Amino acid sequence: MSAPYTTVRGVRIPRLVYGTAWKEERTAALTRLALESGFRGIDTANQRRHYFEAAVGEALQAALDSGTLGRDDVFVQTKFTFLNGHDHRLPYDPKAPVREQVAQSFESSLAHLGLDRVDSYVLHGPSMYSGLGPADWEAWQAMEDLQRAGRTRLIGVSNVSFGQLETLCSKASVKPAVVQNRTFTRPNADAEVRQFCERRSIAYEGFSLLTGNPFMARHPLVHEIAAHKGKTVAQVILRYCLDAGIVVLTGTTSAEHMTQDLAIHDFELDLEEREALARLEPHQGETGN
Repeated sequence: MSAPYTTVRGVRIPRLVYGTAWKEERTAALTRLALESGFRGIDTANQRRHYFEAAVGEALQAALDSGTLGRDDVFVQTKFTFLNGHDHRLPYDPKAPVREQVAQSFESSLAHLGLDRVDSYVLHGPSMYSGLGPADWEAWQAMEDLQRAGRTRLIGVSNVSFGQLETLCSKASVKPAVVQNRTFTRPNADAEVRQFCERRSIAYEGFSLLTGNPFMARHPLVHEIAAHKGKTVAQVILRYCLDAGIVVLTGTTSAEHMTQDLAIHDFELDLEEREALARLEPHQGETGN
């Protein structure tokens, strides 16, 4: 059976992380439910446009105050988002230098979460579609400073291309320990980035694992394996992703699905099943990557 954690640079990262995006007024209740269900990794961002970080903090503090969880029991990850990723609800002064924006956003995150440190602090995406610009390096250097000061245990980057990641790793003083990308279910999706992360011992966190390519959820082979294992189709897909070395992010709003997601550690896909799933391709007209 798979281990429920992976260790990167001495930090244990749960292989199942609960994502809190797009939950709005349900954020606190769903985060609390995720923790009660057994999730020990929580992902958020100081980006009110898509996240409600303060509500995540409300749920986290309730769990910590109750004594059911200790601080070291929960892996907490949040993000810094450049100006173009926000609406009008900004966590920093838009006229401040980027380095100061990072510092302001980080302090705001700690206040939202009720913590004195986080486990992982992630650049929510480079400022440019291609390459890395001065703003990216200024933000990264500010994040390096936060790690050196013990404010975050790891730093990482999200929504990053292979070229951008390669450049960041080659030139940064502190290399990213985490990459979080949208990962379509198709086996070779984001292959260059995933392989690079594997070579460099970087935790690769994948999201949109079920919604990105619905062809897999409809494929007869996946249904056949699910029936044989006595598991759901979603469990088979997420188990396949786990076996591929992906840290699985799930943002389900269903208590039943939370329990099912956590149960993907409780069964295995054999080599023949994994190889058969690896050969699946979308039918003509279906989404691929």
